[in-house]
Amino acid sequence: MMRSGRSMRVLVVALAAAAVLAWGGREVWLRATHVYESDARVSADILTMSSRAEGWIVDMPVKEGDRVEAGQVIIRIDSRVAALRVEALRSQAKAAQTDRTRLEAERRLVENQAEAKMRTRASGVLVSEAARDALDSDILLAKQDLDRSRQLYERKVITDKQLETAQAAVTRLENTRRRMEAEKAQAEGALAEARAERDKLAVIDGQIAGLEHAEANLQAQLRQALVDVEDRTIRSPIAAIIDRVFMLKGEYVSSSQRMLMLHDANDVWVEANIKETALRHLKVGQPVEVLVDAWPNDRFVGRVARVGSSTTGRFALLPTPNPSGNFTKITQRVPVKIVLVEKPRPLTPGMMVEVGIDVR
Repeated sequence: MMRSGRSMRVLVVALAAAAVLAWGGREVWLRATHVYESDARVSADILTMSSRAEGWIVDMPVKEGDRVEAGQVIIRIDSRVAALRVEALRSQAKAAQTDRTRLEAERRLVENQAEAKMRTRASGVLVSEAARDALDSDILLAKQDLDRSRQLYERKVITDKQLETAQAAVTRLENTRRRMEAEKAQAEGALAEARAERDKLAVIDGQIAGLEHAEANLQAQLRQALVDVEDRTIRSPIAAIIDRVFMLKGEYVSSSQRMLMLHDANDVWVEANIKETALRHLKVGQPVEVLVDAWPNDRFVGRVARVGSSTTGRFALLPTPNPSGNFTKITQRVPVKIVLVEKPRPLTPGMMVEVGIDVR
């Protein structure tokens, strides 16, 4: 019996020693092929939502922890004053458009009237010129008759009365020609007046151009006012979870004041601060085993996505000067981004995790 009990104890000790050796060997092997780090956290891009407009919050249909879809309304700010400004600008733009339409119709009327007058006056000038040319021929013939009458009178062929009749005919035709010259000058003056009326078109064109500029300015102001109205309805830019709400319905929000924070639940990763002495073993794409403190029984798998280019100490808010000259060397840490390829449970930014990076 004693020999049997002693053999049992030896067997137990041998098995325990074998188990310890196996565990120790496994640990040595894992430490040689993996980089472990417990200083790691779940991280995500946290969006801080703010408003470009200011006013009273009239509706906030979300609360902390809610899931929202991309484009879903999360905050409404009072837009009554902005809407009234939009209506006022629309009325002004409509009035400017009406004035421009009226001036364009007036321009067409003036242009048509000026064209008609110019054609009429130009015809009058042509008629006067034609009548004058015809009368010049009659005057030439009358003067020739008068010369012949004078010759005949000198030879005592015709009487004094006949000579006076020939002279009177020439005088009458010359007076008629002077009247036609005056009529032609009057017709040319009327033509010049008709042409001058076309100059009104340039004035009207200037007024139309001024209204077009005014209308364009009003349209720009209207678009800006519409943007102001749109900015008062704040929508989620992504499908996300509401992390924190800083404002309540009925409060007054100022421009650029933060109102809530949210993050995309499907876009989370692990950020591990790895010692600088282990960086030579790391490269992008290496598999990573992630142990989440909140879910110790679940298996999370990731891969190295980025190795930081600066240590965490470079981003410290408070510098660490060394005025005394005493120096203690401290191993620095570099942030490493690990994306999750297997995520059996949802993770929340800030959760503590431990990582084991396979560096084989």
